[in-house]
Amino acid sequence: MGLRAFVVEDNVAIRDSLSEALAELAGITTAGVAGSEKAALAWLADPGNQWDVAIVDIVLEHGGSGFGVLRSLQGRDPSRKVVVLTGTANPDVRRQCLQLGSDGVFDKSIETDALLDYCLQLASSVRK
Repeated sequence: MGLRAFVVEDNVAIRDSLSEALAELAGITTAGVAGSEKAALAWLADPGNQWDVAIVDIVLEHGGSGFGVLRSLQGRDPSRKVVVLTGTANPDVRRQCLQLGSDGVFDKSIETDALLDYCLQLASSVRK
């Protein structure tokens, strides 16, 4: 069975294209999506929802923040990976994300390919 992603992104076009790219390039199925912090926390709280990698944006709908999502995931099983894909990946944001337990931080404008490479390597390591 392939990896399952949970994508937290408020821009529907970005969310959809990311889900497509994950499936096509890395064989990763998108198990769930959320556009707000509240929706993400509710999805994550449901024990029926299974995921292997969460991709979280920092700026979310309704004034929510990916930082809250990262905080909620701090006690996760270490086999579950969490990465941030954001347009606000300045040094302070990167540092804060890593302090909150993110496994990586990627800038939407210049590091989307690096995120996809990370996911591809993750999927490949699981298949072995």
